[in-house]
Amino acid sequence: MSSKTLCPYCGVGCGLEVSPPAQSGRATHRDSQGNPIWRVKGDRAHPSSKGQICVKGGTISESLDKNRLKYPMLRNSLSEEFRRVSWEKAFTTIVHQIQTVLANFGPDGISMYGSGQLQTEDYYIAQKLLKGCLGTNNFDANSRLCMSSAVAGYIQSFGSDGPPCCYDDLELTDCAFLIGTNTAECHPIVFNRLHKHKKRKGKRVKLIVVDPRRTKTAEAADLHLAIKPGTDIDLLHGIAHLLMRWDKIDTIFIDECTKDFPAYAEVIGKYPPELVARKCGIRLDELETAARYWGDAKRVLSLWSMGVNQSSEGTAKVRTLINLHLMTANIGKPGAGPFSLTGQPNAMGGRETGGLSHILPGYRLVKNPEHRREVEAFWGLEEGAISPLPGRDVLNMVRGLENREIGLFWIAATNPAVSMPDLERTKAAMMRSPFTVYQDAYDPTETKAYAHLLLPAAQWGEKTGTMTNSERVVTYCPSFRSPPGEAKADWEIFAEVGRRLGFQDKFDFADSAEVYAEFVQLTRGRLCDMSGLSHKRLAAEGPIQWPSPEGEITRSYGKRLYTNWNFPTEDVRAKFAAFDSQGLAEPTDQEYPFVLTTGRLYGHWHTMTRTGRIEKIMKMHPEPFVEIHPRDAQKLGIEEGSWVEVRSRRGVGRWKAKVTKAIAPGTLFVPMHWGALWTDNGEANLLTHPEVCPISLQPELKACAVQLVPINQQLSINHEKLTRKNQELVVI
Repeated sequence: MSSKTLCPYCGVGCGLEVSPPAQSGRATHRDSQGNPIWRVKGDRAHPSSKGQICVKGGTISESLDKNRLKYPMLRNSLSEEFRRVSWEKAFTTIVHQIQTVLANFGPDGISMYGSGQLQTEDYYIAQKLLKGCLGTNNFDANSRLCMSSAVAGYIQSFGSDGPPCCYDDLELTDCAFLIGTNTAECHPIVFNRLHKHKKRKGKRVKLIVVDPRRTKTAEAADLHLAIKPGTDIDLLHGIAHLLMRWDKIDTIFIDECTKDFPAYAEVIGKYPPELVARKCGIRLDELETAARYWGDAKRVLSLWSMGVNQSSEGTAKVRTLINLHLMTANIGKPGAGPFSLTGQPNAMGGRETGGLSHILPGYRLVKNPEHRREVEAFWGLEEGAISPLPGRDVLNMVRGLENREIGLFWIAATNPAVSMPDLERTKAAMMRSPFTVYQDAYDPTETKAYAHLLLPAAQWGEKTGTMTNSERVVTYCPSFRSPPGEAKADWEIFAEVGRRLGFQDKFDFADSAEVYAEFVQLTRGRLCDMSGLSHKRLAAEGPIQWPSPEGEITRSYGKRLYTNWNFPTEDVRAKFAAFDSQGLAEPTDQEYPFVLTTGRLYGHWHTMTRTGRIEKIMKMHPEPFVEIHPRDAQKLGIEEGSWVEVRSRRGVGRWKAKVTKAIAPGTLFVPMHWGALWTDNGEANLLTHPEVCPISLQPELKACAVQLVPINQQLSINHEKLTRKNQELVVI
């Protein structure tokens, strides 16, 4: 019998239908180890993906039995080997460590770093344990590296987090403005829906793509703006300047539904088109065409992702983009609105449950006294139990480890030894951790080297829970196989620790359905109201989009937020933002004349913990590379396929050159997936810097200043060794 579930990769949230390996009359597919492979196909009934899947979703089951962590493992110091221990020993050790840290450091000595791979139930129990029972807001997630600028932008402009659009808008818009997103490769099913719509409508639908690379996404555009890195705000202000000049703004909407427009108008007056075109490195007619497409459209839909969010100006970029929607009333109606594409399958669920260090469940804020009191009362805690101070974001967790202010560092379902910026600093800080718990499904990973206790976690298909995708659709994800060895669901691990710490009544859950039933009550009356959802209803009716308050019996899709143009602010008005462009946090100079940008490839996922073990994907993307424009390559004597060295102020990487006009002159691109397990020649994040957006605290992973140096010898020995190691990891 098949099971319907959700793809555990990107935030598109594609529905999958999974069938057991052995079915009547059909041969059993097996991996290279002889393990039977579950059959995966797209779920045609899923409203978000309508049966479509990409290569990652289609091959996901091939990683289920490869390199799994099956038992708790413990060691006293990082110089020792791990030894297998019982769960009893593991729980006793964690509880003792927490109690010791509370006595010696206080609650701030505990930090947990989670992941958008966690299900909503996992996220929620972690928040209740740390923010409620232990009194520390030191829970952050790798979503901090992904979409925290989008969260901050939505909150500051609209009064609440929550993407106001839906995927149906992809097929209703007449102008799609994509900035900082390679949607075709990173969110392929979203792009497929948009591209099919454009093909059907022809010239009646305009597609603008803003990206220094000519990606698969840009190739499909009517207008590709290959701006210089760091000039996004200049471009957006330049478009706004022209819309104002041409009287293409909605003054009635601005007057009745927004505030602070005069300050914004004053700022954009300083960005005349001639200046903007010169700063962005584009032609004046290209800028004017972009403004004309936006101004003439009746329904403008903007999409953005890491290229906007991962910036020292991340929140400012998001809000400046939202400004364009507000000045033209392109929000709250079909085919229009600012639409953040989340990078991970349940980044939205994490936001709903309070899974960042400054937020609480139900789209509440740590700093808001009323919000804290509501959560304290619901959890049965004394008033004041929840700290009024935002906890440590992940970069401040690194600082805390450096300064020996953290006594216990708990990592769940993520791989910071590859994904963090300024990677050598992160690794050195983790070496100083007195005690690190690492909870994951796979072994080995790069982060294992920094752990004292390994906890085997059940993963996709092995635990039951829910996930929310980028368009706010909640999907029920049942377990369809048993976890290997002694692996447990993440929420069960968190709950058992809570019970053993003396909070039995707070974690008295029989199953994840009870966890979810409690969580959704905290959303009642909030923008993200899910009080009408339950595991039972989702299993019976299929995926449902929020808001879905209790009493609502319709199963509708295509819901948009703010259709009445009332916003959850103190005066129900949306707010314009007036930011000047600041540029890159680390601009180029004579010594470091190139900008390095990083990103994903179509087949791989984050740090290759899964995809690196799937043969088909490794054949698609066998090794990292660096994209170089032919003009830059010619100046330096670099040929296609030759080895080059990329140096920043923090680290060095050596990769093969890919000489291509797809990258703008003066800019380099390196994929971010390969960690130390997969390459001996340096990880991309060894080069990146730790500067962050001061509002969202999201790092500027998308740009750093580097040198480019050709290497005369071909490094063939290292390459052969790397190839053998990769082959071993795929097969194991």
